[in-house]
Amino acid sequence: MSIKFKKVSDFNRGILFQLLTDAYSFDCKFEQRCSSDWKACDNFFFDNLQIADKCGFITTLNNEAIGFVLWDPRNMPEYAEIGHNCIASKHKGNGYAKIQLQEAVNRIIQNDVRKIIVTTNDGLIPAQRMYESVGFKIYQRRKNESISDFAGEYIDYAYFLS
Repeated sequence: MSIKFKKVSDFNRGILFQLLTDAYSFDCKFEQRCSSDWKACDNFFFDNLQIADKCGFITTLNNEAIGFVLWDPRNMPEYAEIGHNCIASKHKGNGYAKIQLQEAVNRIIQNDVRKIIVTTNDGLIPAQRMYESVGFKIYQRRKNESISDFAGEYIDYAYFLS
């Protein structure tokens, strides 16, 4: 096993969209509802590679892209918000998501941030377990007005550093 974290700029446009599509392929409703947002994310980061390389990375296993994580630094030092954080379907359940998340936390805290926040849905139990295993704590549950018919409530997590 050779896990490495590489710059987004080492890859071609479309990789973020491809990984998100694969990671959420267990329920076609995610792609139906989120596809345009995923494409916009991919386009934004490939149009702004200096931001992508500073605020995210792609996780590889034996040189194959298996996941990525991106964060929004605009509210630092108060907080950084993890946006997309995914692992390709065939690599789920092997601990790679936790390794990837821990790397993201380690990189974010180098910026003297007070807390790191992330949001998931109450239907995504593995994601909840992963965030909690790294030290995130639930601080809020919110009604999901946009996609509540399949994803459930939002759960906001925080990782406090000070």
